[in-house]
Amino acid sequence: MKIEIFGPGCARCKQTEQNALQALLSLGIDAAVIKIEDIREYAPRGVVFTPALAIDGELKCTGRIPSTEEIEMWLHEAVPH
Repeated sequence: MKIEIFGPGCARCKQTEQNALQALLSLGIDAAVIKIEDIREYAPRGVVFTPALAIDGELKCTGRIPSTEEIEMWLHEAVPH
């Protein structure tokens, strides 16, 4: 599993990353968390506003900080049952 955080490294982007890490820890899921700071990669992936978060290539949130609970829900949906 791969979680991508899109943003220039601002406080909002860092909070999004922390929420993702907390969600992974809470669920006991092992995943790569990758920060994408190159703005040239945003538009081709559908990111207009940051912070943004994608799980396994699927954009889940853009323009706001998702809560840990939201990320946990998305991760649960992404994990094969």
